[in-house]
Amino acid sequence: MGKTVAGKKKASTRKPGKMPDPYEVGPLGLFRLVDEGGKEVAPVPELPDGLGVRLLEAMLFQRALDQRMLNLQRQGRIGFYGTAKGQEGATLGSGAAFEAHDWLFPALREGAVALWRGMPLEQYISQCFGNEVDLTHGRQMPCHYSDRESHYVSLSSPIGTQISHACGAARAIQVKGRDDQIVGGYLGDGATSSNDFHAGMNFSGVWKSPIVYICQNNQWAISVPAAAQTASETFAIKAEAYGMPGLRVDGNDVLACYVATKMAADRARNGDGPTFIECLTFRLGGHSSSDDPTKYRDESIAQEWEQRDPLERHRKWLVARGEWTDEQQEEFLAEAGKKITDAINVVEVGGPVDPATLFTDVWAEKPAMLTDQEDRLANEKPV
Repeated sequence: MGKTVAGKKKASTRKPGKMPDPYEVGPLGLFRLVDEGGKEVAPVPELPDGLGVRLLEAMLFQRALDQRMLNLQRQGRIGFYGTAKGQEGATLGSGAAFEAHDWLFPALREGAVALWRGMPLEQYISQCFGNEVDLTHGRQMPCHYSDRESHYVSLSSPIGTQISHACGAARAIQVKGRDDQIVGGYLGDGATSSNDFHAGMNFSGVWKSPIVYICQNNQWAISVPAAAQTASETFAIKAEAYGMPGLRVDGNDVLACYVATKMAADRARNGDGPTFIECLTFRLGGHSSSDDPTKYRDESIAQEWEQRDPLERHRKWLVARGEWTDEQQEEFLAEAGKKITDAINVVEVGGPVDPATLFTDVWAEKPAMLTDQEDRLANEKPV
């Protein structure tokens, strides 16, 4: 996500003792490692070199990108956008725990994971414009990113359908004997009320599939609060009915999300079956650019959750360790802003999608009816 200036390391602020096991915390507790003030409440395990800084950079970049894309929608330059503001910790903490060869099936707010896995920024932005630069030829709604190279599959707008897709892909991995490959399946709290959730969870439990389900519980399914969504004490407890462990994690603690998902991913990779993780977080903005949350929720609650901002929490943790400074952040945000602007400028000058693309990527071998339609379009006189 960009270069950083190496800071001086301070002595670790870790408390002595052993890190709690997310599986022991289970579906009714709340696994966390760092509190709102950036202080460790439990020992943080050794992370891959540079991961802590990379996570902050990715979260900062995504928030800046989300704001720019929302501005484009308000200006009428794209038609729709859904931000991840407030949920960056759950999104990137979990996404960073998967390997490059794993397959991910996202919901609406996981675009940052596509970028983390290598999706080019121009490709991300062009998907929202849907013009000739868009590799998917404008066939999907904005925010429905897909990238074959990074094994990131487009979401489907009908709620929860990606759960069945993820379940099927995990089963295919089993059948093909790809022992080192797993699947990550994302969903929101509202998707737990869908038919696909029950079918996917049930089959995954029966087959002991190599999959990690990650539920971003942002407490609102558009305008439906979690209290009206389920009578269960938590969403994570639902996992037990399907024969898999459920974990409940502080979704605004990016390190806790990473550690819990990494343990679940390792478990799936070792042939021990699926895990369902509930990341407790909060959607600070609207459901999408089409939504006004002030019409259905008390925004004072959102203000309280702003004090638990995952970006600020992780920044404080890094500062305390001597791995981040205000100067680094200022430099990084300036660089990120330029990168986003340059990408928008490249994408926005693209013309409309060529109508001839209607006939590409439909069949492996074009049937006669499609060839006939293609010929008629080519010979049609412009109006």
